[in-house]
Amino acid sequence: MITISLCMIVKNEEDVIERCLKCAKEIADEIIIVDTGSTDSTVEIASRYTNQIYYFDWVDDFSKARNYSFSKATKDYIMWLDADDIILEKDLMQFKLLKNTLEPSIDMVMMKYNVAFDENNNPTLTYYRERLVSRKKNHQWISPIHEVISPSGNIIYSDIAISHKKLHPSDKFRNLKIFNKMIRRRYTA
Repeated sequence: MITISLCMIVKNEEDVIERCLKCAKEIADEIIIVDTGSTDSTVEIASRYTNQIYYFDWVDDFSKARNYSFSKATKDYIMWLDADDIILEKDLMQFKLLKNTLEPSIDMVMMKYNVAFDENNNPTLTYYRERLVSRKKNHQWISPIHEVISPSGNIIYSDIAISHKKLHPSDKFRNLKIFNKMIRRRYTA
């Protein structure tokens, strides 16, 4: 059986983080929380699930924060979740099976990401994301916004889904501010 480090970057997620950690604790062998400046009870709630809480000065770059969280991982594989992600019971059961049967030769597991839902809570928009990666391959996040890990190595696609369940809209100007900073840097460098 493989071991899994769950790595999360968070900021002011008190309304959703416990919901996420309750389901994730069933598959994670360690939970790593990197706080990027919470002013609410996010860290206090997270401390009920882990003592591995780190602080990262926000520099308008999601990939840098995620790479920092990955640097703290010690298990065979690294999984990432956002605080407003959940793993539904049927997916949790499949994830446990995957954890028990995954061949160590697999470098990356792409999983479904449900990001929009209809009035009956059925997914209406789903795509694959790099969800579980081999730590020994030292995968790195790239891009300050909509960060990704470039798929590489021995990759499998799984029907396991992670569901993105926002309760509140994000700061609608956050990404625009980061894009503007990137443009300024490019033309002043």
